[in-house]
Amino acid sequence: MTTWATAFAPASVGNVGVGFDVLGHALGGVGDRATVRRTSSGRVAIRAIRGVVTELPSQAEKNTAGRALLSLLERVPRGTGFDLELEKGVALGSGMGGSAASAVAALVAANATLDAALPDEALYECALDGEAVASGSRHGDNVAPILLGGLVIAPARGAPVRVPVPDELWCALVHPHHVLETRRARAALAGHYELHAFVEQSEHLALVLAGCFTGDFALIRRGLSDVLIEPRRAPLVPGFTAVKAAALAAGALGASISGAGPSVFAWCQGRATAERATRAMQSAFRAAGLDADVHVSPVDAPGARVETCGS
Repeated sequence: MTTWATAFAPASVGNVGVGFDVLGHALGGVGDRATVRRTSSGRVAIRAIRGVVTELPSQAEKNTAGRALLSLLERVPRGTGFDLELEKGVALGSGMGGSAASAVAALVAANATLDAALPDEALYECALDGEAVASGSRHGDNVAPILLGGLVIAPARGAPVRVPVPDELWCALVHPHHVLETRRARAALAGHYELHAFVEQSEHLALVLAGCFTGDFALIRRGLSDVLIEPRRAPLVPGFTAVKAAALAAGALGASISGAGPSVFAWCQGRATAERATRAMQSAFRAAGLDADVHVSPVDAPGARVETCGS
């Protein structure tokens, strides 16, 4: 009988430029770990928070992972409880799905301790409750790909949908040492939008999805341009215009802000191009006075997984 488990959940690229709040993909190589022990307390207790972020709420209802586990308690036998330890590998305010990674890691670990594991669709709903603590809304563009891996459509209702992508589709992501809180980035989106911008954005999203399903990089290149959200958030990311231009000059199919920012991602055909794009973007951030970390990952990166468990 399993009573404890440790799970890893990767970082993510939310929105993917053209799919605000509904499209995202996993990012390999960096993520959060959660160790959960099942108890008979009937409550969630956060025992430790370590890693790159430690100053997080220890009250379960105010912590994304804790809130996700509270939601899980509503779906399991009465009297079930969870003790949680978090190891943060994804910085908050980075645009890399840090809050969602914590929530998903905790859920996957807790689910492994249950006598009857819940399906991914139920874990997705619980993770949305956790994400709402950080951003103020239940949007799944980060939690869905972190849970399932790869490129995912995250609907407001119903199960997430995996999108097939070409094997040679890679992501170059550069994270500047600059914090941009999700709530501030969402506040920048307030105001009026022209109808033609929605039409153009819908066209671009359709082209990207069609390119992914058919393996047509030319369609992806045509579509990967955010005309709706990026113009309003770009001023919040120091040096963004030059960073994006550097990615395109290095051969990227397209580039935009990852999630709420300030990280910038670029989709590329092949790993070599992705590595070249990361170097170019990192140099552009340095020219803007910011050091930056780089990550290169296939877009079809794996999702959350149980690493160890025991009784």
